[in-house]
Amino acid sequence: MTKAEPNQPIVHLASETKRASWRHYLELTKPRLSLMSVITAMIGYLAAVPYSYVDWSRTFFVVLGTALCAGGVAALNQWMESDLDALMKRTADRPIPAGIVQPGSAFVLGWCLCIAGMMTLFKMVNGLSAFLALATVVAYLAIYTPAKKWSWWNTEIGAISGALPPMIGWAAAGRSNSALGWCLFAILYTWQMPHFYALSWTYRKDYAAAGMKMLSAKDPDGHRVARRAFIWTVLLVAASALPSLLGYCSWYYLACAVVLGLWFLKSAITFLNPEKRETEARKLFFISIAYLPLILGLLVTDRFYFKL
Repeated sequence: MTKAEPNQPIVHLASETKRASWRHYLELTKPRLSLMSVITAMIGYLAAVPYSYVDWSRTFFVVLGTALCAGGVAALNQWMESDLDALMKRTADRPIPAGIVQPGSAFVLGWCLCIAGMMTLFKMVNGLSAFLALATVVAYLAIYTPAKKWSWWNTEIGAISGALPPMIGWAAAGRSNSALGWCLFAILYTWQMPHFYALSWTYRKDYAAAGMKMLSAKDPDGHRVARRAFIWTVLLVAASALPSLLGYCSWYYLACAVVLGLWFLKSAITFLNPEKRETEARKLFFISIAYLPLILGLLVTDRFYFKL
């Protein structure tokens, strides 16, 4: 692989000799990122029903439908951004910019997965969950992905699509109008801000090279990035308390949520320090990854044992 000049794609000299395998097509679906959508959709369903009434076959189809849609969106996102991926070191080795998978193949794969996922939800779960899956696909591909090129607010815009999967699970349980569904939406929405602001600061040079409108690319000292990460972390702590304050979870959950929130907040405060910002960005990112399954796991456990 040769070095690229600024705003020039990174060229893979040996790309012509590589052949696509199932692993490359799996990579297009971003399994680790898609897993977050799957888990949050499942959490949304399990939080909505008493443990004794959990329909495990429906849970399976919620997981399957969400996984197919998430994988399809990821493939289509890489198809749409393959030119930008080629400009960034961390994404230049992805299957499309590396010349391993043809863009047309990714396009077909992505839409086939999305359609299969929505049909699974429509046929095997219910229409509302399929509609919310469609809304997620549209929000991610038609709003968030283009927004990276024209708006510094793309993180806030994109968080909408990232916060919809738990609503898919909630709709699957037939509780679409309950406030708890919106509590889950609020937790997922606010969580994404410090998570992605920390990530964008770590990879700010890559985003700048690709011409993406990331706040970190026009914030050389990181003050604005760190301030937004802190503010959204405070809002996350407040959002995580809502299930208890609204009577959906016990005070046991609230106590644990506060402890986890303070752990998260401590890192966000440290991120405000210019002298520690570089190293704390990665720490904040990894704390956010640990925080989400912990808080959602606590919520479901509390609902099963104390409130349902």
